[in-house]
Amino acid sequence: MNVARSFNNWRKYRQTVNELGRMTTRELRDLGIDRSDIRSIARAAVAR
Repeated sequence: MNVARSFNNWRKYRQTVNELGRMTTRELRDLGIDRSDIRSIARAAVAR
């Protein structure tokens, strides 16, 4: 994997973590997401 792709994946991961982290617990629950799942969801978003 090249440096640019790694950097873009890292940025996408951080953006996903930050966006989900700003949501309230109730908003996350409405989406079926537990706060402890945010990092694994962000990793899955990068893997796509």
